[in-house]
Amino acid sequence: MKRIWEDHAYSDAPRADCAWDLDRDWPQLERDKDTDIAIIGGGFTGLSAALHLAEAGEQVTVLEANAPGWGASGRNGGFCCLGGAKAPDALLARRFGRDQADLWFEAEKAAIALVADLLEKHRIVAHTHSDGELLLAHRPRVFRSFAGEKDWLESRGVAADILSPEALRQQGLSASGMHGGLHVRVGFGLDPGAYVAGLARAAAKAGAAIHAMSPVTEIRPDTGGTRLRTPRGTLRARRLLVATNGYSAEDLPSWLSGRTMPVQSSVIVTRPTTPAEQQAQGWTSDLMAYDSRNLLHYFRLMPDGRFLFGRRGGLRATPRVEARIAARVRADFDAMFPSWRHVETAHSWSGLVNLSRGLTPYVGPIPELPNAWVAMAYHGNGVAMASYSGRLVADLIRGRAPAAPFPTVMQDPLGRFPLGRYRRALFAATTPLLALLDRV
Repeated sequence: MKRIWEDHAYSDAPRADCAWDLDRDWPQLERDKDTDIAIIGGGFTGLSAALHLAEAGEQVTVLEANAPGWGASGRNGGFCCLGGAKAPDALLARRFGRDQADLWFEAEKAAIALVADLLEKHRIVAHTHSDGELLLAHRPRVFRSFAGEKDWLESRGVAADILSPEALRQQGLSASGMHGGLHVRVGFGLDPGAYVAGLARAAAKAGAAIHAMSPVTEIRPDTGGTRLRTPRGTLRARRLLVATNGYSAEDLPSWLSGRTMPVQSSVIVTRPTTPAEQQAQGWTSDLMAYDSRNLLHYFRLMPDGRFLFGRRGGLRATPRVEARIAARVRADFDAMFPSWRHVETAHSWSGLVNLSRGLTPYVGPIPELPNAWVAMAYHGNGVAMASYSGRLVADLIRGRAPAAPFPTVMQDPLGRFPLGRYRRALFAATTPLLALLDRV
């Protein structure tokens, strides 16, 4: 198995102190067996696909290298919101046409609605909160752009409010260095560990077989399908879905080589803050928020009073670098919320999100591998879009045109990054420039 980060990134260490619990009570694949549809990866994408396929009466087996949600799905910030592509609307319109860019936005809204429906239908208690999300302007010029952004959103059916610095203070949304906010009234926060565990239980109840601690070490073409080797058993499948996202391997399958860009994101969660502490800082709202930096921060006050704060992570994955980045995250937190400098960090962890060269997700067939599909690359916004992509690819696997919006934005196959196995250097080279732009 070939991967481009250090082994530490794929070990248990980066998520050992994660705030989200995982359900590890799933059996390994311990014998050779056959299935109609195999899914590699037990995160939001793979489990959503498994659920929708099983509900349609398909025989489906999920192979997860660790426990369901062990990867990015069970260690993210829990923002169910618009997003999934890094390419801005204007670029999408130039590449795919105005109608497809608009259809992409409809898919973003539909993705949020899907998660809400899944939570309700399957009675998943994920501690949801927040009436949409708040974008905070870290520079005055960004705040001035909010009027146009509000008009754009409302023309597409999403309500939005512009909040002055004074309005932010009045609504309990005070963070240092912010020049106003844009409240986008769609989306919500949740406990991603509870959500992914609920998806796994729902998929299993519908008939999917889910195997934990069953990493796929080899994919081979087989008569009428593929053969997947794991340490303790082999799975033969007629159809295959690869849903490994930021934890993909270069050679599983070989077509993925050079087509993913895993980058780190790091998160801390404080101990529960008291109402008095929240009043002292001036942040009493449960509205999930992020700032307008290129190297953005994202944060939210959770229902139990704990405060989650995250940012992009380091450029290497070693224990020493991890400790340094955790300290940097805490320093940024202290700068933005100075009245909480005394509030202890209860949890600290990191994970890999996945970027594509085209800055858009891909849901579609794997060239050169018959009866195989892939769905991945959500650019750090996978709660909604990964769940939605799982639904879309379930239809494709069944030979059906998706009933939900499926823009060509999501059908453009993953392109290869330059520099091959050394492509992480591209991110290392651009990070200082992004940091510089954040200061102007």
